[in-house]
Amino acid sequence: MILADATMPSLDALPSAVPPVGHFAVVGDVRLHWAELGAGPPLVLLHGLCDSHRTWFPVAPALARSRRVLMLDLAGCGESSRPDASYTLDWHANLIGAWLDKLGLETVDVVGHSFGGGVAQWMLLNHRRRIRRLGLEASGGLGHEVGVALRWASFPFFVERFGQPFMRFGTTRALNAAGGAFSDDEVAILAKYNAAPGTARAFSRSVRDVIDGWGQHRNFLDRAYEVPTLPPVAIFWGDADPLIPIAHGVRAASTIEGATLTRFAGVGHFPHRQVPVPFVRALEPFLDAPHLANARLRDSSRPAQPSRGLARAWSEIP
Repeated sequence: MILADATMPSLDALPSAVPPVGHFAVVGDVRLHWAELGAGPPLVLLHGLCDSHRTWFPVAPALARSRRVLMLDLAGCGESSRPDASYTLDWHANLIGAWLDKLGLETVDVVGHSFGGGVAQWMLLNHRRRIRRLGLEASGGLGHEVGVALRWASFPFFVERFGQPFMRFGTTRALNAAGGAFSDDEVAILAKYNAAPGTARAFSRSVRDVIDGWGQHRNFLDRAYEVPTLPPVAIFWGDADPLIPIAHGVRAASTIEGATLTRFAGVGHFPHRQVPVPFVRALEPFLDAPHLANARLRDSSRPAQPSRGLARAWSEIP
């Protein structure tokens, strides 16, 4: 485990850059939005639930010094459209694969935060050839435990049917409790995004696919044995994360041979916003190293045990 120095200067120490350029593309029945900075090897950044491409603004200028940074709004979030779709991990992962096809990007580095980390892991099942290196920040899909608010949000159809009028308020309250990770202006912008019709449906269906009343019920390590070769993997986590505990990262690093874990002391769920300089300084060597061995499961002869045993998901109850 690598302990990052979270006392380094933060936002003001990052280099300035021209504003990101926004783009749209229609992929299937989804209008996807992303913002870009820089030129060079492509780096795709995937945000978490009810977040947006803007979450990466504190670190994008530094990362764009030597690469093309693509900050995608997942379907149902930010400035992307909100179709009546399943919003499963498979659906998100395949949509991103089709988006990369549209852009002509054969191979990319991917960094996923929270739910975006779960999507990135699921991309390995069907789009492994595209991913050169994989960074997972406070990622879903690596353990069972998750914050109680998300477990309640998984209750069948309640948020989908009745939650849209409360999405602005819920977003504001959640981000104001995120340890200073978001400024008042950023909270207001994200709350406006999430007030758009269809956001509650997208949020609810995304949550229900991965979480139930007992916790997360999709664990990539249960299926990682299906991937012939894993890419190099780096894991980043705040050790004071109240939403997804760092223990998930510790277990993943011990299960995936070659994976590294960087721990940010006293940091919550958003290291890329709370300590952007240490985050960039931890991520860049992983992306820039000329040669890294592929990761692999320490015991690839059998799948991991299902993470929730025999518990039935609320989403499975008629």
